[in-house]
Amino acid sequence: MTHRIILFRGMNTGGVRAPVGEQRAMAEAMGLGNPRTLQASGNLVVESDMPTDELEAAIEAEMDKTFGVRIAAMARTQEQWSKLIAANPFPTEAADHPSKVVAMVMKDGIKAGALEAVQGLCRDGEAVEAIDGVLYFWFPRGQGDSEIFKKATPKILGMGTGRNWNTVLKIGEMVGV
Repeated sequence: MTHRIILFRGMNTGGVRAPVGEQRAMAEAMGLGNPRTLQASGNLVVESDMPTDELEAAIEAEMDKTFGVRIAAMARTQEQWSKLIAANPFPTEAADHPSKVVAMVMKDGIKAGALEAVQGLCRDGEAVEAIDGVLYFWFPRGQGDSEIFKKATPKILGMGTGRNWNTVLKIGEMVGV
């Protein structure tokens, strides 16, 4: 079995609650090996040979059944995560200010025109790039005050979930990247 990274969109925000201990128990009951979580914000690592699209569907169904929440899950392999890290177009910024660089993993790709729409929202040195279905953001002032953060919704971008660079690297460590 190989590592699978599962990211949940909007976990423990907006009333979506699923305690990490119970997430691990759910994964184990599903037959997924060695379930581990990082923080309480929707980062689950398991061992499985299930294809990622099947794993996403199974996890989403089980989250609904177990916790009564409909939540999008994005699953990635160890190799995909390694490529995500290597592709970062903001390496200097990530080294100097990792909490201000965000990688947004998309469920079904980036919507047509989304990159251009978000680039039009960039202010004060902000930047966004799309590489292999991942949106990478640089928020020099932090993302909380950014128009991007306020306006770049799934309707514009497609369904995805972002993690700051600190979290990206910690997840990488969990899977040996």
